[in-house]
Amino acid sequence: MTLAATPAYDNADSPHLPHFHPLKEDTVMLTDGVRRIDHVAIVVRDLDTALRFYRDTLGIAPSRVLDFPQESVKIAFLPLGGPGGSEIELLQPTDPDTGVARFLEKRGEGLHHICLEVPDIARALDELRAQGRAVLDSAPRPTAEGRGIFIHPRDTSGVLLELIQRDDAHQSA
Repeated sequence: MTLAATPAYDNADSPHLPHFHPLKEDTVMLTDGVRRIDHVAIVVRDLDTALRFYRDTLGIAPSRVLDFPQESVKIAFLPLGGPGGSEIELLQPTDPDTGVARFLEKRGEGLHHICLEVPDIARALDELRAQGRAVLDSAPRPTAEGRGIFIHPRDTSGVLLELIQRDDAHQSA
């Protein structure tokens, strides 16, 4: 079986704990699970302006800034939590005809997506598709850190979600 069942629980008997509806016994999750929050991506109009706040006000210096032509964005990586910690990624579109640029024009600056690290992106894609989830990719795409897929917000409570498998050069500790 490639899917693991999650246990059902309910705090209905405790007046001090919030009530959680029990999960159905056939609720499934990714076999290999999620390792951690990899990054939170924020779309910005101007990377230098955004860095004035994150770097100069909050003291979060970028570990690297790179052009990523595959997605037509410039990315500043802001590490948090030491080795193996999560990152904030500031995304500046470099081409007005891309999805990230259209997102920025429609919604303005702000949260673009949340990324979760998984150990096996191909397996995660297969399992999500078998569950009928709205995966936006037919195959893992190259990312700045490895390979990833996106899940449509209609399946994730309104948030664009990326799953990523880091390559050997970008492994979390």
